[in-house]
Amino acid sequence: MDLRRKQRAVVDALEDIKGYDIVVYNTASQPTMFERVVIASGDSNRQIRALADNVQEKLKALGAKVYGVEGTDASEWVLVDLGDLVVHVMHPTVRGFYNLEEIWGGKSVRLKSEAPKPKARKAATKKASAPRGKAARPRRSR
Repeated sequence: MDLRRKQRAVVDALEDIKGYDIVVYNTASQPTMFERVVIASGDSNRQIRALADNVQEKLKALGAKVYGVEGTDASEWVLVDLGDLVVHVMHPTVRGFYNLEEIWGGKSVRLKSEAPKPKARKAATKKASAPRGKAARPRRSR
């Protein structure tokens, strides 16, 4: 499976379960066994486990091999090994403590969306507006 297609599928799987702060780093120039690192956050242990499970299911359905999964017992940090791509799904406090962005960061990857989303048109509504400057005040009757 093509690496770009794989990383797009991982990000889509994470977004399906409302994962956030998703970043993809290119680690091909570093001496590692993989070319991409994806880091995402989830709000609870249950959501983190669901995010990791969804990544596994979506990629297996596309024919990718999942080499291993670590951390599902505690579910504060789950690592999904997809060979040339490694996914870290973390609780925000754990993510802040370990600061993986500092280790793997440097060159983030920009993802292109597969299909352009149609832009919503703004409805043209006219509002009655007060003249600029001082607002007119009603006079008191004496």
